[in-house]
Amino acid sequence: MATTGLPESISSDLSRVTESLQMLAPRWNVWVLMTLSEKPLRYRELKSALPWLPDGQLHPRLTRLADSGLLERTEFDAQDVLYGLSVRGRELLPVLGVIAAWGSKHLEKETVLDPATGHRVPKAVPRAQDIEDTIALIGPRQATPILWAMRIRGISSPKALAATAMPDRNLTGVYAPLNRLAEDFLVTKDQEGRAELTAAARDLAPVYQALSAWAAGRPLTDAANHQVWATKPAQLRDRPAVWATTQPRVPAPAATTQTRGTWQSRALFSDTAPVRPANAPTTGGRTR
Repeated sequence: MATTGLPESISSDLSRVTESLQMLAPRWNVWVLMTLSEKPLRYRELKSALPWLPDGQLHPRLTRLADSGLLERTEFDAQDVLYGLSVRGRELLPVLGVIAAWGSKHLEKETVLDPATGHRVPKAVPRAQDIEDTIALIGPRQATPILWAMRIRGISSPKALAATAMPDRNLTGVYAPLNRLAEDFLVTKDQEGRAELTAAARDLAPVYQALSAWAAGRPLTDAANHQVWATKPAQLRDRPAVWATTQPRVPAPAATTQTRGTWQSRALFSDTAPVRPANAPTTGGRTR
């Protein structure tokens, strides 16, 4: 468990959440889970659904996801293996839905011209991409501990954040992750260098609530009672919304017609273009 200056109960909870994020963070893991969300598939069917992943990349991911308890593997013979979500993997699907909802609302999206209306609209982004890019923001080492420390402390200096989120490391170690969070519009800093969560970061509450409940094996109905991210009566004044951004990443190759049809059959994993927040600025951070 990572060392923090937080109370033991919060630190243990934070550790479970960060471990869960690290399990999901490797690229294409979420796509594999999504592809198996409808029904178990044989290896050759998975390979057909994710054609951009060669055997050397797909097979190790399946092995690690099975080792982590998210997938079940049934081998009929050496050339015929069936993969499906485990009970824990299926319990994770609603959590992925919460993560996707945050990404759909807050992640910057390119716009394209709608021929029917003549207006520019957000380009359709698969839900797996929203989930993966959201995890890319909060999954890196120290990102989530810093966000939790700021949720507890409010406006904080880098020194205070370092003492709370990473007391076993040198003070200077807080600047790189804090600057990245600022670049990704999850943190704003004043002229004195003090940091504060943005509205987008405060909206991560349902994400962390759901991850915490799942990681602890609790029902999601208990998620809203989180000791750090529970809704508070007096929220900080909302600032004008901006779109969060991820570090530059190569988007997923275009899915085949068959694959896209499968994902559109369930709302959780549809390719429907998300609605851009009405009060978002015309430009945000880096596009993905």
